[in-house]
Amino acid sequence: MNDSASDSTAVPGTAPAGGAGRLVLLTTSHRVAPGQLSWPAWQALRGADRVLCPDTGHPQLPFLHEAGVAVEIAAPTGRELVEAAAGGRTVVYLPADGGEGDRAVTAELAALGGSGRVEMPDLELLPGSYDLPGARLLDLVQVMDRIRTECPWSSLRTHEDLAKYGIEEMYELVEAIEEGDRAAVREELGDVLLQVVFHAAIAEGDPDEPFGIDDVAAGLVDKLIHRHPHIFGDEIAETPEQVQANWIRLKGVEKARESVTDGVPLASPALALAAKLAGRARQAGLPLPVTPPAPLYDDESALGDHLLAEAATAQSSGIDPEAALRHAARRYRTAIRAAESEARAAQDGPPGQQP
Repeated sequence: MNDSASDSTAVPGTAPAGGAGRLVLLTTSHRVAPGQLSWPAWQALRGADRVLCPDTGHPQLPFLHEAGVAVEIAAPTGRELVEAAAGGRTVVYLPADGGEGDRAVTAELAALGGSGRVEMPDLELLPGSYDLPGARLLDLVQVMDRIRTECPWSSLRTHEDLAKYGIEEMYELVEAIEEGDRAAVREELGDVLLQVVFHAAIAEGDPDEPFGIDDVAAGLVDKLIHRHPHIFGDEIAETPEQVQANWIRLKGVEKARESVTDGVPLASPALALAAKLAGRARQAGLPLPVTPPAPLYDDESALGDHLLAEAATAQSSGIDPEAALRHAARRYRTAIRAAESEARAAQDGPPGQQP
């Protein structure tokens, strides 16, 4: 492998006879491990008369050297590449990183081809490696790691500091979804993702129980596979209801939960908390909240107006409706757990009569 810098004499300035040849511009992705090239890329490299690269630090060079591919370190112009391929030769050009130099080369090749005055080789843009879906997440992790290290504000943040931002970002995402604003949904999803990556970067520096974004992703992958046995296992679930029932059952086994209320975050907004508790109780066949005399609503607008009026009335009376409903939800949670305890006691029978 020739690692010495080459001047213009390294690339012929005259075009030998034998045809215009073939010029391959071989691109690679920095998000893919060096050496992991496509088979057409390896074929082009092994069959080339010359392989040129302007970057002595290109990550592919050690692997090409190990594979027996001779690479000349040279920074040719577009015209020099055309001349190098003349005479029926195949030349592979491995750009550095898409910087100004590489853009100048491709621009010159385009100009030469469009001029009609130069016999051009067969030009081929060959992706040696390309990004798979999700590859840009690697960039996000790298950027976040650098910000966490170098930013005076970000480097000092804790999980507790960021907790409120996570809630705010989720609310903003919900608002964008409800408004049908696709551009805003995309942006807000990014902001929610930032919270995940930021928290993972913080956790990685924990002196006692460190974990990183890969641990977070691995745990999520395991969970999704385990909770979808109808896809990754032998169970059958042909309806959304069956899928949901499997999810709840498997989740209960994983968490070793003693109550249907386990896992319902008490920090949820009061109305969401109340609805979640009632839904869990209904699924388990446990008592639902006692309904006071009031009209039943089967129309969302009417129910919304009723709730809005209740909130306005409470506020005018000096009562915080959020706090009032949260306290009621907590009392209901206690009642559900008491009903579960009674049901278990009834199943076990009086003392001394258990099997």
